Amino acid sequence: MRGVIKLGKWRPFTARQVIRIGHGFVWEANVPLGFTFISGFDQIVDGHGEMNWKLHGLLKVMGFTGADVSRAAEGRLACELTLLPSALCNPNYRWTEDGDQVTVRMQGYSVESKLAMNLEKSGEVESVCLDRWGNADGGDFKMMPFGGTMESEKTFGGYTIPTRIRVGWNFGNEKFEKGEFFRAEITNAEFH
Repeated sequence: MRGVIKLGKWRPFTARQVIRIGHGFVWEANVPLGFTFISGFDQIVDGHGEMNWKLHGLLKVMGFTGADVSRAAEGRLACELTLLPSALCNPNYRWTEDGDQVTVRMQGYSVESKLAMNLEKSGEVESVCLDRWGNADGGDFKMMPFGGTMESEKTFGGYTIPTRIRVGWNFGNEKFEKGEFFRAEITNAEFH
């Protein structure tokens, strides 16, 4: 994938992500900064979340682990399962429908996520939202609105997935413009 991420200001990035059903995800990215770059990863693997980012691949600029990071990553994973539709077929997930919105409740390692997806009449995912553990305002961790829009989709290997994504905190209210921090285009996807 490629896109822009808000790190103080909007900056371009390239990234690769692996999502594995029942285990989690690893998202590795590179963000150019003039003559240098920030690279690293966000992940949740088997219930353990971690963020680890370095300047020029050497100097750690951010590194977090622990219960809050893991719980926040579980919410992110719930949203990103739209990129791996077969993962949403888990028989333990509970689905409900209300007009153009479907909601799936899924139990993670430490939190139950309730992912709401607004659908186009054609079945395309238009937007996703949930309450996610985070501290986007810099204060204490708490449940906060999170989500975004899915602006286009493509088919890769028989799976049709969202390919233009805009996400952030406070989705669905007037604070989203400030809370949006990620805009990406999925350029390729492989399913194994």
